[in-house]
Amino acid sequence: MDKTITYIVAILAVVSLVIATYGFVNFQGQIDDLKSSNSNIEGKLATIDTIEGQLNAIQDQIGEYQTTIEEQQQQISEYQTVTLADRFGNVVTLTAPPERIVSVAPSNTEMLFAVGAGDNVVGVTDYCNYPYNFTAWIEAGNMTSIGNYYSPSVEPIVALQPDLVLASTGSLDAAANLKALGYNVLVLEAKTIDGVLQDILLVGRATGNDAKAGAVVNDIRERIDTIAAQAAAATTTPKVYHEVWNEPLMSAGPGTFIDELITLAGGENIFNDATTSWPVTSSEVIIEKNPDVMFFPDMYMGQANFYETIEAVKDRPGWDSITAVKNNALYEINADIISRSGPRLVDALEDIAKMVHPEIFGQP
Repeated sequence: MDKTITYIVAILAVVSLVIATYGFVNFQGQIDDLKSSNSNIEGKLATIDTIEGQLNAIQDQIGEYQTTIEEQQQQISEYQTVTLADRFGNVVTLTAPPERIVSVAPSNTEMLFAVGAGDNVVGVTDYCNYPYNFTAWIEAGNMTSIGNYYSPSVEPIVALQPDLVLASTGSLDAAANLKALGYNVLVLEAKTIDGVLQDILLVGRATGNDAKAGAVVNDIRERIDTIAAQAAAATTTPKVYHEVWNEPLMSAGPGTFIDELITLAGGENIFNDATTSWPVTSSEVIIEKNPDVMFFPDMYMGQANFYETIEAVKDRPGWDSITAVKNNALYEINADIISRSGPRLVDALEDIAKMVHPEIFGQP
């Protein structure tokens, strides 16, 4: 219920309370008149009993109206003016939950719907595909696409007259332009799991869904703790390679949630000692590091299976000497859950745990 409806309900409740109170006073007057009369005492006493019964009912109704008014007042006061800041230094002040939100990244869209703010999302990117098929919504006229998530134009966003825009590092220029135009903009794109959880709480606070956001974060933490506790009982620590891209070969290094996910799953990222978060590497280095497990995203930057097939990976020159290839421990993973800094990272963790320790978590 948005703020306008809340006020309307509260006003109606007050009016009803006034009417009920007037009835109370009127009935009380009738009782006084009846008690002062000496004729037809028995009949009038019976009438008094009836009226007193009605009076009690009215008193109960007044109590119900009073409770409704108090509940509405509580709802109105729950969302106070809040000032929020993202990790990029953007600050917004909101006096009410935003009613028109534009998401400029798939991960932001997933967070918005996870915390219960989906009904207020009026614009998404062409790459937003979870938790619903937004393409169908857009075609039906129930939502608007603002286009690409990377370097988007501000015109489609401005046309939607948003109360809040959630941008990403891929749309920093657009975010700066929108801020200059006076729009409320927050930039979200965490690099670590804890950062993702903090962003979920931030989205909950910004949209007036604190409790739901807290519940989402608690659920994610519990699932992470469950996997980590089971993985800690493993007797081995398999070496793991995740391929982010193949021309040139690129993987995930320290300071990334992918590195954290591999560790939590009971594995060792073979590039956790890299000097950058996204190290460019070579076949020779990967062969030397000899991973026990390898997994590949099923899509990247809109390109499905950029490495062709798992069989094609096995046929790369010299890779037949890698333990993961010898043991057929090569897997695909949903690119969306492993690349988006959103609430489904825990799904990726559960999948990776099966790849790293199938003896504990079952086959992937």
